[in-house]
Amino acid sequence: MDVNVILTLSKQAIMTAFWVSLPILGVALVVGVVISVFQAATSISDSVLGFAPKVIVAGLALLYMGPWMMNKLAGLMIYLISNIPNLVR
Repeated sequence: MDVNVILTLSKQAIMTAFWVSLPILGVALVVGVVISVFQAATSISDSVLGFAPKVIVAGLALLYMGPWMMNKLAGLMIYLISNIPNLVR
């Protein structure tokens, strides 16, 4: 296996991991910022108020985006498994 092939496969794997994790992390980030601003404005310092909505919204985002995420991961795995004979030369 050539170094360029290894670098290309590594780049594909990292970019797939980035795109798959982005919806969940992005939604959790937005909810966290909104709740932090709300807590700062109202002087509420309850830790559950910051944690529970993020978990709920991340779970809902996972339910909504799960099929797309699995499709992206399955596409990468199908590509890798189908090209094993070409990659080990």
